Amino acid sequence: MMLFSPARKFVAAACLGLALGAGAALAAPQVGQPAPDFTGVDTHGKTHALKDLRGKTVVLEWTNNGCPYVRKQYDSGNMQKLQKEAAAKGIVWLTVASSAPGEQGNLTPAEHDAEVAKLGAAPAAVILDEDGTIGHAYEAKATPHMFVIKPDGTLAYKGAIDDKPTANISDIAGAKNYVENALDQIAAGKTVDPAVTRAYGCSVKYKS
Repeated sequence: MMLFSPARKFVAAACLGLALGAGAALAAPQVGQPAPDFTGVDTHGKTHALKDLRGKTVVLEWTNNGCPYVRKQYDSGNMQKLQKEAAAKGIVWLTVASSAPGEQGNLTPAEHDAEVAKLGAAPAAVILDEDGTIGHAYEAKATPHMFVIKPDGTLAYKGAIDDKPTANISDIAGAKNYVENALDQIAAGKTVDPAVTRAYGCSVKYKS
């Protein structure tokens, strides 16, 4: 089974379909329940713990700079726009890189920082997850795979970034952005709807 409907053959080949991952035995994180706690180190050597972010809305974004579906969001400027809007509202946006050494998307801290600067991206931090610990805890399967956590620590949304499962930049304009929708509903004190969608994109390149 694939996470996405292939837009083009070369995209499907590049993405290699759905990775079920080694974390299948773990309980899947459930919307409405506490989000899996984690501690991770960013590209500057700073440690980030979810428990320390209590009181703030948190967005987790799984990334792989070689994935066409990720490129769609960044080459269009859409992901950067969302990141900057979130930061302006006090939302903590953490980009998580779970690609294992030797796999597509695995970069050195300096390379990650250079990529962020080149793209004009604005996450609060890029978390390095080469061993896949955080990715498996969240059952992140795709890049991008998105999670939104409420200030009380409960998981409010998990799934795709939007409702257009293609790698075509032209589809962004007419897409419903699920992350933006979730953030707006949380800010308004509403229940997030939809709270769960099917993530699409390239498989997360976990350590085998």
